[in-house]
Amino acid sequence: MSLIPSFFSGRRSNVFDPFSLDVFDPFKDFPLSNSLSASFPELSRENSAFVSTRVDWKETPEAHVFKADLPGLKKEEVKVEIEDDRVLQISGERSVEKEDKNDQWHRVERSSGKFLRRFRLPENAKMDQVKANMENGVLTVTVPKEEVKTPEVKTIDISG
Repeated sequence: MSLIPSFFSGRRSNVFDPFSLDVFDPFKDFPLSNSLSASFPELSRENSAFVSTRVDWKETPEAHVFKADLPGLKKEEVKVEIEDDRVLQISGERSVEKEDKNDQWHRVERSSGKFLRRFRLPENAKMDQVKANMENGVLTVTVPKEEVKTPEVKTIDISG
């Protein structure tokens, strides 16, 4: 499994690596860190929802099932896409709560802004039969599986 996303190397690998497109910043919660966020402003605090969107991925005998916690979002605010190179992309935006001059905030922990999660799907994913459902703030994306044909091995007799 690669800890460095594939866009850093500029090459694609044939090895199935479901986390190859995820960006992980171990220093995101440390103040004054000289981390990935400093090097890549597009991953900065203003896009903190990018990092905080949690997704579970389980594989059943019939499908790959992704569940994303998206509390407070409507299905119209979320986009699920499949790219040609077998990449599932879940994105959207959480709106900032309107402020009133008379309000006094004591703590702001809920993130707002754009979020994006990407997952490289394995060869057995049926790309044309993906379904998505949103219920009670949980997005469920189901990617059915197809049987991967194993190569037929034919034994050749050796003469002589």
